[in-house]
Amino acid sequence: MDNLDLNLLVTLDVLLDEGSVVGAAKRLRLSTSAMSRALARLREATGDPLLVRAGRGLVPTPRALELRGRVRQVVIDAEAVLRPALKLDLPSLARTFAIRSTEGFAETFGPELIARVSNEAPLVQLSFLAKPDKDSTPLRDGTVDLETGVIAQAMGPEIRALGLFRDRFVGVVRRGHRLSKGRMTPQRYATAAHVVIKRRGLRAAVVDEALERMGLVRNAVATVSGFGPAIALARGSDIVATVPEKHTAGLSDGMHRFKLPVPVEDFTISLFWHPRLEADPAHRWLRSLVRDVCKTTR
Repeated sequence: MDNLDLNLLVTLDVLLDEGSVVGAAKRLRLSTSAMSRALARLREATGDPLLVRAGRGLVPTPRALELRGRVRQVVIDAEAVLRPALKLDLPSLARTFAIRSTEGFAETFGPELIARVSNEAPLVQLSFLAKPDKDSTPLRDGTVDLETGVIAQAMGPEIRALGLFRDRFVGVVRRGHRLSKGRMTPQRYATAAHVVIKRRGLRAAVVDEALERMGLVRNAVATVSGFGPAIALARGSDIVATVPEKHTAGLSDGMHRFKLPVPVEDFTISLFWHPRLEADPAHRWLRSLVRDVCKTTR
């Protein structure tokens, strides 16, 4: 090809990821007209429209869908080739890492992780961000460096994952609660007053499904959006909170925890990151710290 412009690969990668000329222009800090001209050049180079109008938005053509994964890998490989191979100097590393997680993860593992980071790289800061959903866009656009949670279909296929630990749902009540004594049965558990966590993609629904198979329904008296508020309500009242055991160990410290009297499978909490950061020495160091902290913190 004459006059091959490899910068167009980066542009194509962002256009296919955003599915929008305006969104791609903002991400690459270009004007909308410049991005439109770049799309025109890409169409000419590939002989395909790539993105076509559908209502108010744009949708990829079959050729664009075929190219998406290949273009993404070429851009990742190019970034790795051009990135300087510098030796990591932790005492002088000055960087802020954004970690997207539930409040339970930050409460339980955050203190030890911060202590380890401060000891090895005193100029590094950690920013813990709320996780209202399982959308992997923050990992893709670089606003988040790491994320924790359960692997979901909503996550992009390119996202890297590392298993951190196995967890399970348990019941949590205040000390002295009537459920803290005696044999736990499905009936006792279901008829007690419950706070239910309503959040998109939350696996706690498997508890209700298990009860339903026994002809039982949880006696829900309150709903909240996260583990933290649920445990706080259980700590100060006769309400039962059903939460991941290890994930929320810090939040439920001093409370009575019990094994659920219904069959619910354990699940894996994983660490997620975007492949663009796979070879970054500082990012690899932080991933290793998170893994080690999750292994040693109880």
